[in-house]
Amino acid sequence: MYPKESEIADIKVFQTNWRANLDSLPATPDEISSFFFGYLSFHRWAGANGPLATFLKEFGPALLEKYQPKGIVVFSAHWETNNERLVTDYGDENPLLMDYYGFRPELYQLKFKSRGDSVLSRRVVELYKQAGQSARLSPKPENRGSDGRGPGLDHGVFIPFRLMFGDEFVEIPIVQVSIDSSLNPETNWVLGRAVAKLREEGILVLSGGLTVHNLRDVASFAPSSAQPAHKAFDKAVLAAVAIINETERKTAMVNLTKHAGFRASHPREDHFIPLYVAAGAGEGGNAKVIADIYGGETVAFGL
Repeated sequence: MYPKESEIADIKVFQTNWRANLDSLPATPDEISSFFFGYLSFHRWAGANGPLATFLKEFGPALLEKYQPKGIVVFSAHWETNNERLVTDYGDENPLLMDYYGFRPELYQLKFKSRGDSVLSRRVVELYKQAGQSARLSPKPENRGSDGRGPGLDHGVFIPFRLMFGDEFVEIPIVQVSIDSSLNPETNWVLGRAVAKLREEGILVLSGGLTVHNLRDVASFAPSSAQPAHKAFDKAVLAAVAIINETERKTAMVNLTKHAGFRASHPREDHFIPLYVAAGAGEGGNAKVIADIYGGETVAFGL
């Protein structure tokens, strides 16, 4: 779904807002905010030239400048495990998992060179075990994904990270962690909370998904063609995360799965659940919408 000319023209409007929001983020390397970010899907209305891609190209450098992170721990909508957290331990180079089907050949030739770090991977496992959760390392010889393919960072990571950090990004290690296949908001909130201490250790915690993701209704991906239910749900997400009181905010966020437009926007919850991981990792602070892009908002937690 490609953007209309009028939507592309709106990039400047979005850009003015997100630049102001990025500038306002406090430079706190000893207490880094966690982020839910809209990742660039092949189906996104923004496309390669739209607002989401444009934002991601500015988002990555801003994070590096503000926080000077020692590492990145990332969660994606595309890696689920049942009751056990798997943590990548890929060493000097992270492989890529082309976990998609039927796209143009060039999309299987994409490159993103990055590295892992066993010390960081073991630290993530340690934090989960301290929180009473089952967790283990997932090394290169181990396949991952529902179809048994792998190993590697999935497209919910390497597609946006290529825009955020460039085709080669080896200065800072990247470790990916699975979300919980229950797709329960509370369970995945706790999953994020377990690694909150990483933020005080110089580690950037990112969790990627989308606020609207319905492959059965391609029109839902574009604001110009989305149904009122999709737009109403997207607005409800923005309203929930903007609530100042933390307890009320969490209640409103969890209740989003009961919204009348939720199922139309998410036939399956996988792309929405990463929002709760980021919120859990940033528990105890304020939240702020950084980029108000339909279906692909980015939100900071723990401010």
